[in-house]
Amino acid sequence: MSGPRKPRRRGYSRRAFLKKAGMSSAAAGLLPLLPGCGSSDAPGGRSGGSKAEFRHGVASGDPLPDAVMLWTRVSGIEQSQAVDYVVARDTSLADVVLRGSTTTDASRDYTVKVDATGLEPGVTYYYRFSAGAADSPVGRTKTAADGSVQRLRVGVVSCASLAHGYFNAYGRLAQRADLDVILHLGDYIYEYGTGEYGDVRDYEPSYEILTLDDYRTRHAQYKQDADVQAMHRQHPMIAVWDDHETADNSWRDGANNHTEGAEGAWTDRKAAGIQAYYEWMPIRQIDPTTRTRIFRTFRYGDLADFVMLDTRLYDRDLQAGLTDASSINDEARTLIGPTQMAYLGNELAAPGVTWKIIGQQVMFGQLRIPSLPELSVLTNIPVAQLQELLQGLPVISTGGLVINTDQWDGYGAERSRVFDLLEAYQVSNPVVLTGDIHTSWGMDLSRDPANPLVYNPLTGEGSLGVEFVSTSVTSPGLEALAQLSPVIQAMNPHMKYIDLAQKGYLLLDITPERTQGEWWYVDTVAATSDGESFGAGYVVAAGSHHLVAADAATEPALDAPPLVS
Repeated sequence: MSGPRKPRRRGYSRRAFLKKAGMSSAAAGLLPLLPGCGSSDAPGGRSGGSKAEFRHGVASGDPLPDAVMLWTRVSGIEQSQAVDYVVARDTSLADVVLRGSTTTDASRDYTVKVDATGLEPGVTYYYRFSAGAADSPVGRTKTAADGSVQRLRVGVVSCASLAHGYFNAYGRLAQRADLDVILHLGDYIYEYGTGEYGDVRDYEPSYEILTLDDYRTRHAQYKQDADVQAMHRQHPMIAVWDDHETADNSWRDGANNHTEGAEGAWTDRKAAGIQAYYEWMPIRQIDPTTRTRIFRTFRYGDLADFVMLDTRLYDRDLQAGLTDASSINDEARTLIGPTQMAYLGNELAAPGVTWKIIGQQVMFGQLRIPSLPELSVLTNIPVAQLQELLQGLPVISTGGLVINTDQWDGYGAERSRVFDLLEAYQVSNPVVLTGDIHTSWGMDLSRDPANPLVYNPLTGEGSLGVEFVSTSVTSPGLEALAQLSPVIQAMNPHMKYIDLAQKGYLLLDITPERTQGEWWYVDTVAATSDGESFGAGYVVAAGSHHLVAADAATEPALDAPPLVS
């Protein structure tokens, strides 16, 4: 979801709406910043020490049946450093299955990434790094399952604005021992400076990040957060970026939050954000010739494919203008582009799994909200005040309805092409996972959900799949409009669940018979807290393409291997 517009820029920003609506979290003290080494350890340059330390924890990701990426970062050094690693089956690292050594240096900001291979499918492993006399914390990870798989438990997160509060959702996921993997759908970091968007915690560096050193420093700050470290230490992650890993409302050739020239060239800034992302995230580079491609697929036996897409940087055309309603259906405009569309088609057509789960960034299903006069009547907010709240939003009005052009709604022809793929390949059980919008939604996916001749909201007939939208970890939602949830649902009959305010994460429980999505909410983001509650659960039965309310939250698996302490 987009951020505040700079006064000197032309364009739009959804964050302006949120900021003007007063939706930031209350101030709750500042996160102590730990000094580090290298470009991302402390403002102004490198530390003078030479003692290796592991200040940023450990992480793992991109699990395959026989491999997983392991990550850490060595601080306190100013030269090339040898780093050893060990992988074992037990928390004490006695039952060793793999040992090795690698090196790191300033060219990669002293980060360490190891593709640990030769592992067994569906197995929990424990690992540790060593550099000089220093040992990292012990991490816990799990390879992808293979063969016949009867159950998967998956955490889904997005949109962690450090300035808006504390990452309690990450801490609660770290306590769930039975998760197979965590999917991060983007906005892992935010690019703003202190006070520009949120005021609970200060950013490092204090200004908007533009350069490679800036992006490295921001990633380093995030990796020093206790809840970030806890989540990564306990579970592998499959991650894709959204816009704030580079700049607000980014697209292929620019961003709303980038001023060409005054802030350098977009190509340089985009490359810097991507390089820092690959350095600081436990992600495998799929294409050895370019880091721009992040779309890739992870198979978990015969149960699920996770097809991770990039709806932001790879081949998105500029969002439709505020008054340019006709362009939203322009056949030439793309959101993922022809190369990625062909890739998606091949993955959807690939046989052998029950569920095709598409992880991506922006809402796929149609979202229609009332016109300004209708909103005024429904909310008792004067039209002039609503205009002020909505100033800068990437929306257009068409047929008396407001449409967000940053979502798939702004790329109608591109969405139709995805529907074409679902129909052409008769995809039995497609599930779309979405972040970005900082709110919770569950819906059926139909070409024309408002047309009773096309879609039946009671039975799901005419639906081609379902979508679960995860709320944000901290980033502000639409709290001021929370009372409109029933109205929005009435105007969008394919939507079965809406929550516009609460923060937390999505939990997926997947079996051959059904997939259940559950929204779990933390009690606050203004301070550290262990509180969470079950918000709602919705189920799609295999072959139904239709969401129905769940009776209760699913039970955790009781045989999960132990967490690390």
